[in-house]
Order: sequence, then C-alpha cells, then structure tokens
Amino acid sequence: MSNSSPTLPTDRLPRLTELVDSWPLRWSLEVVTAPLRFVAFWVAVALPFLYLPLLAGGLQGQQATVFAGLLFVNATALLLGHEHGR
Repeated sequence: MSNSSPTLPTDRLPRLTELVDSWPLRWSLEVVTAPLRFVAFWVAVALPFLYLPLLAGGLQGQQATVFAGLLFVNATALLLGHEHGR
C-alpha cells in the first residue's frame, strides 16, 4: 500500500513539445498548436448553442445525423482545446 495519489494514464504520456528536441522545431510547433488550441477551445464552448434549435424542434430524419455530427465535432474540439490557457 502506498500513499501516492493515483495518476491517470495520460499523466504518464509526454507532451508533444517534450518529444521535440530542437528549439526551432519546438517553437514552430507551439506557433502552430497555440492558435489551434485557442480556436478548438472556443468552438467547444460555443458549439452547444447550436444544439438548442435542433433539440427544440425534435430530431427527425436528417436532423439526428446533424446532431450526432455536432456531438462528434464538439468532442473533438474539447480534446484539442483542453490545454488552452494552461
């Protein structure tokens, strides 16, 4: 029995920037990923407002597919933008 706190499997995985050894490559990776994280974060925040009109009218036919697509895009945006502001 140990007193250490439990860790998630993702805590043991290195970040992408830790895998890149050279400084210019690490800097250019941050230049690309920072705006992506920013946009993904705010898409994940704003996207649920598109659910409201779909749910208010009921999901019939093609609307169920659109709703499932919105859920998938929202989940992807949450994953990509979860480190924004850290």
